[in-house]
Amino acid sequence: MSSLAAGIRNVAGACVLAGLTALSTPGSAQEQTQQPAETTIINPTAQGVTQQQLLQQEPRITGRITIPDSRAAVLIQPAGREWRAFHEVALRWIAAIAILGMLVILVAFYLTRGMVRLESGRSGRTIVRFNAFERFVHWMTATCFIILGLSGLNITFGKKLLMPLMSPDAFATFSDWAKHAHNYLSFPFTIGVVLIFLMWLGGNIPNRRDVEWLKRGGGIVGHDHPPADRFNAGQKAVYWIVVLGGAAVAISGYVLIFPFYGTGIGDMHTAHIVHSVIAVLFFAVMLAHIYIGTIGMEGAFEAMGSGTVDENWAREHHSLWLEKELREGKADGPRGPEPFSTPAE
Repeated sequence: MSSLAAGIRNVAGACVLAGLTALSTPGSAQEQTQQPAETTIINPTAQGVTQQQLLQQEPRITGRITIPDSRAAVLIQPAGREWRAFHEVALRWIAAIAILGMLVILVAFYLTRGMVRLESGRSGRTIVRFNAFERFVHWMTATCFIILGLSGLNITFGKKLLMPLMSPDAFATFSDWAKHAHNYLSFPFTIGVVLIFLMWLGGNIPNRRDVEWLKRGGGIVGHDHPPADRFNAGQKAVYWIVVLGGAAVAISGYVLIFPFYGTGIGDMHTAHIVHSVIAVLFFAVMLAHIYIGTIGMEGAFEAMGSGTVDENWAREHHSLWLEKELREGKADGPRGPEPFSTPAE
């Protein structure tokens, strides 16, 4: 009996142990399977790196490639987002302020000062100011510059200003032609800048006379006409802006036209920023130059139009140069008496 009772107790104990195991195992398994799921639902990035952290830690995110071109390994370039923000926001503000601001200044100046008239009237005698080659180089460079400037502004403002006025297809066609014009006309523009630098370098070296010319307003402010040689201080400023600004936009532009020749994506971003900022400032300054050469000053356009200017115009604006030219007998008509003598400085 004792052995039978012991056997019953063993079987009963085994059944209880099995029941307890059956009751505890599903709960444990469920808890084990639910824990990762609960963690994933509550905080899916607890064990990973967020996108923002990844973008802040590395200048670029690369992958693994088997082709020789290492640039193909760049998957994401976070710096490109900063460049895009500059192009779509900052550059538009810079360009709008520079160009519209210059236009407002010129309109205000014209309404208050008007055209700078030839106070002594025309003498009827002319003198050669620029020869045919100089005028050809000037107009070639100026024409290229205007097309380059407008086609470049189309990249910045065209989508906002022009595309609403035409169909998307028409805007795409126009922009494609503008892009080709921008690229190909950069070559004659660069040649023109180099020729301008070589042709007129000797007459555009700053000197003390330029300081006096600026102090007296250069004949633009008021009615004083300080003596000047072939190029006055204002024209010298325009010359150096053309030479230095033209060189900067040309070099940075060629980096963009011929990408990845010794440069990376970051270098391309830098080249674009330099190219665009200098270009819009260059364009704004040239608006003032165009104003003075057309409606801003009587007789100024003739210098680059026909190549000759009236002697009285030269006497009022470039008296030192006129005296030198008259002494060398370069006047077109009879000279008459010597106009006046200005002490050399």
